[in-house]
Amino acid sequence: MIAGYGPIRQLGYVVRDLEAAMAVWAERLRIGPWFHNPRLPLDEYRFRGVAYDGLDMGYALANSGDMQIELIQQRCDTPSLYREFLDRHGEGLQHVCVWPEDYDAVHARACANGLVPVQQGRVAAIRFTYFEDVAGGDTSLEMSEMAPMRRPGIERIRAAAQQWDGRDPVRPYAIRR
Repeated sequence: MIAGYGPIRQLGYVVRDLEAAMAVWAERLRIGPWFHNPRLPLDEYRFRGVAYDGLDMGYALANSGDMQIELIQQRCDTPSLYREFLDRHGEGLQHVCVWPEDYDAVHARACANGLVPVQQGRVAAIRFTYFEDVAGGDTSLEMSEMAPMRRPGIERIRAAAQQWDGRDPVRPYAIRR
């Protein structure tokens, strides 16, 4: 648990080539199947207080046990923590993520504890915030709202990983609205 924000549920890695990364994780690490969405359908996006349209990024989700792994590829020059991390460090662990059910209360607690929100947005009913470099080394804390509509997708990905036999390593994934 991170100071009462909830348990870490996801590790987020920034990569340059999403398809190649999924293949490496599936073939070499035997983590999969990957649920792939080539374009995150953002309804809102702000970085350092400025609203932007058109953040073009794809992502893929898989589980290792109960831990969800996210691979992220940004395909544009829109300012973001993903781009900053990639430019400074190359590929790697960019964030750890908690999924609070009481998003507003946990967000307020993080801000009261001195964490600085720098990247925020919304996808359907799911709000998210990234707090800058909370663990050192430019790894951020992400807070992603545990909206009720999210639970079935999270469970489907976790269950698929438990039963995965190496076949069909990449599967389409879309956020349900």
